[in-house]
Amino acid sequence: MGDYVQNRVLLIEDDDELRTLLARYLSGQGFTVREAANGQDGLSLAEDHLCDVVVLDIMLPDINGLEVLRQLRARTHLPVVLLTARGDETDRIVGFEVGADDYIPKPCNPRELVARLQALLRRVNWDQKVERAEARQVGDLTIEADRRRVLLQGVPLELTATEYEVLQVLLAHAGSVVRKNDLMQWALGRRLASHDRTLDMHISNLRRKLGDDRQYRIETVRGLGYSYRVAV
Repeated sequence: MGDYVQNRVLLIEDDDELRTLLARYLSGQGFTVREAANGQDGLSLAEDHLCDVVVLDIMLPDINGLEVLRQLRARTHLPVVLLTARGDETDRIVGFEVGADDYIPKPCNPRELVARLQALLRRVNWDQKVERAEARQVGDLTIEADRRRVLLQGVPLELTATEYEVLQVLLAHAGSVVRKNDLMQWALGRRLASHDRTLDMHISNLRRKLGDDRQYRIETVRGLGYSYRVAV
């Protein structure tokens, strides 16, 4: 998994059979797994700060998974991968709006889940390889790479790990068009699949957090991708 990648997973899933299956598979792939069968236990375990990423089922017996996600986002910046019902677009959209980093439909392929987690953790932990450096300025944005933080006119933005990565790619190519396929590969670590709106949802969230209602900063270039235009 790499010298700079942590591998502690908190798995919040009420289906005992599926949770056991995923936990065993993840453990066999080098992950340390903590398990919770409901949302309240999952929140309690997350507060212990003994995990690096959360795998969260939306359908839980006590607290809806989206509410668990809201509470996680109020308490922590831990990256979260949602387990969603296949074809349930509404849950995925709301999940991204609340602050999910990625999703995988159920029934999920354990190998795909491992690949998603590895890609996400590599991005999140990349700052461990970055020496402390001077903050970089792009228009009215300040990028503190060693802290994985972006400030808008001096005010920190509350970005998820994946939103941060998407924005970094766009800023690195400010003024130029970044093709959707490239942005997906560079920022999320996987290829863009047909009917996958993950990237679109992250762009939508970034626009909202940047106050970019008119799409001035992040321009959609129809048929190609996105371009970040530096604010003046």
